[in-house]
Amino acid sequence: MRVTGNVLGVRMRRGLALSVAGLTAVPALVLGTGGSAQAASCTTSTGPNQKQVEKYLHRPVDGKQSAADCKAIRSFQSTYGVTPTIGYAGPVTWRTMTTLTAQKAAGKNPNKAKKCPTDRGRIACVDLTRQLSWIQDGSKLKFGPVPVRTGRNGYETRTGSKKIYWRHINHVSSIYHVSMPYSQFFDGGQAFHSVGLKMWNPPGSHGCVNMRTADAKAYWNLLKNGDDVFVYGRKPGT
Repeated sequence: MRVTGNVLGVRMRRGLALSVAGLTAVPALVLGTGGSAQAASCTTSTGPNQKQVEKYLHRPVDGKQSAADCKAIRSFQSTYGVTPTIGYAGPVTWRTMTTLTAQKAAGKNPNKAKKCPTDRGRIACVDLTRQLSWIQDGSKLKFGPVPVRTGRNGYETRTGSKKIYWRHINHVSSIYHVSMPYSQFFDGGQAFHSVGLKMWNPPGSHGCVNMRTADAKAYWNLLKNGDDVFVYGRKPGT
């Protein structure tokens, strides 16, 4: 289903917000006060992951939405680029929290489970499950781990063994007509490259491994054509 900007605006004014990921409605919003209706600010609704989100944010765990809960949830959503930023404790927000927990747990030993092969010399590893990437040279960690933003549902980043075959520092997508700085292609049109988005912004890329600018630049300086790339796991929500 395609939702136009005009239709979305009408629904928002009627007190509904649409989930970007699934185009499913979430309950009524508290609107800004004043002489006329203003932009939506906070939902009054209890989300399906209310208790888990409350616990993560060190809020009183009662499973009921409050103004203070909404404020804390909105702050988290804004920090990590989770949209819509309305304070709703839904599956996208909770999934982001669990991904962050897994990323922090990786520490400086992201390949502890030895799922990325390290017997090939220099290799860039991409763990879709944890949305992490790093570069190793044998058993030595050379860079990372860093958060990445991989393919959304229907545009998944393909798994398996790859090699970097083409690099273009100022690439522009011929399909989506967007800038892809520090592009390093490893599988068809899929590449490492920087974006001006937060790595947790849903729903994800069109298959590329999005990176923060500093991380993509470091990858550009560390890797070259012919270097190995290994992608494994499954992105949450796909």
